[in-house]
Amino acid sequence: MLDYDSFPSQRQDLIRAILLDQGKVVCVELAQEMGVSEHTIRRDLHELSKEGICKKVYGGAILQLPDADSLAIRKEHNLSSKDLIGRKCASLIKNGSCIFIDAGSTNLAIAHNLADELALTVVTNTPDIAAELLKYSNVEVIMLGGRVEKESGSTVGSIATKQIGNIIFDQAFIGGCAMDFELGVTGFNYDDCEFKKTVISRSNQVIIGITAEKTPGAAKFTIASCEDIDVLVVEEKIGKDYCYPQKPNNMTILTV
Repeated sequence: MLDYDSFPSQRQDLIRAILLDQGKVVCVELAQEMGVSEHTIRRDLHELSKEGICKKVYGGAILQLPDADSLAIRKEHNLSSKDLIGRKCASLIKNGSCIFIDAGSTNLAIAHNLADELALTVVTNTPDIAAELLKYSNVEVIMLGGRVEKESGSTVGSIATKQIGNIIFDQAFIGGCAMDFELGVTGFNYDDCEFKKTVISRSNQVIIGITAEKTPGAAKFTIASCEDIDVLVVEEKIGKDYCYPQKPNNMTILTV
């Protein structure tokens, strides 16, 4: 067995590999596995965090995900998983309600999968989602205004935020770039994350559908804590061992 106490670069390479594979590491477990002190592991995680590999959390670290691609690219990626999550989220929508569908390729799948008979008011800040919603004869579509950001494919500025202040949502389907049960849901664009917080504050029920590659992981800015999320829709392969021991009591987890 390699003497990891004497070879910090090899030790950090192994930690990096575990992060890439599992998305999260725990100090005490790494220390036992490598035969080094927890202090040594914390020092390694500090070095890796400076490289942008991970973000330190209590007792360990989680993988820092790369910045998201544009919506035009993301909506062509991992289509089957997003469609399954979109279908499950769409099944939660109640007739006659007023809902918000946030930017994101997974949320675009919600718009693809609405039941034809639903009569709804749907507010969105994403032109692609608004265009999809226009296909439904019983859906009133409200498109929030302002400049459209190419990265998110949505409007998130002061105009959109002001319009949100006049609406109360029965349900809000919020997008996120990454999620961890300690850090919550996070994103890469500050203005977009702040906009999402405003929507959450105006919503009676917050629902987030997220694919497996985003969990566990961290982005730069906080969107919501796990206590803010009423329903989390995830792929079954994320696994009960990860979700259920850590979920807040108020959160319902649905798998697809």
